[in-house]
Amino acid sequence: MNDAAARKKSPRAPSMALDEALERAIGVYEKERRHATPTEVVANDLGYKSANNGSAMSAIAALRSFGLLEKVQEGKLAISKEVEMYRFAPSEDLRNQLRIKWLRNPGIFAQMLDSYSTALPSDANLRFDLIQRGFSPASAESTLAVFKKSVEFARYFEQRNTVEQKEIESVEDDLNPLAPPAAERQSTQPQEVSGFDRIPVRLGGGRRAWLEIPTPFYEADKERLIAQIKLILTEDEENE
Repeated sequence: MNDAAARKKSPRAPSMALDEALERAIGVYEKERRHATPTEVVANDLGYKSANNGSAMSAIAALRSFGLLEKVQEGKLAISKEVEMYRFAPSEDLRNQLRIKWLRNPGIFAQMLDSYSTALPSDANLRFDLIQRGFSPASAESTLAVFKKSVEFARYFEQRNTVEQKEIESVEDDLNPLAPPAAERQSTQPQEVSGFDRIPVRLGGGRRAWLEIPTPFYEADKERLIAQIKLILTEDEENE
């Protein structure tokens, strides 16, 4: 392997997490609003003496990668309209949507999120994934930390699962016009217990039962559960 191959650059990724990038973007907004601003002035607003400083260039690149900062003309930058929307958002829902949008703006972050639909795997798995995507081991380590912190700040999987649950409930309402709306059902559902999976069982007449299954759930547990259900059925038959 020649020196050029050994020094091959890792793929582009933000050098700072979304929470820090957003905080610094809002700081620039408070000073400049959305006016086109010389790159040197933006660097000063971010706390650097010069835009040619390596740290300043890295910070500006991170803000641009998330879509918080835009190049409006040669040598000038401006805070994006979305940062202003976030700053004055009338609801937390809008802020959540913007955070998730920014999280997915960096190409490598979008690719990683699309690979893990429900939750992130272990750090070792993510680190290996990044290296497979062309990152050096050192770059993979730093990118992993930034990625995980950004995902946590955006509450990505929590928000995604909430949206998917609402979509499921909407479909269920359409399929069961006689059942109470999802919003009313939620008030009568038992609270989730840590260490349990709650599994819905649909009954007749738009009714529903819930099974709380402990984790882990063993074969012996399944046999006892089946036996208990059979016992309930037997008692019902005897009372008819």
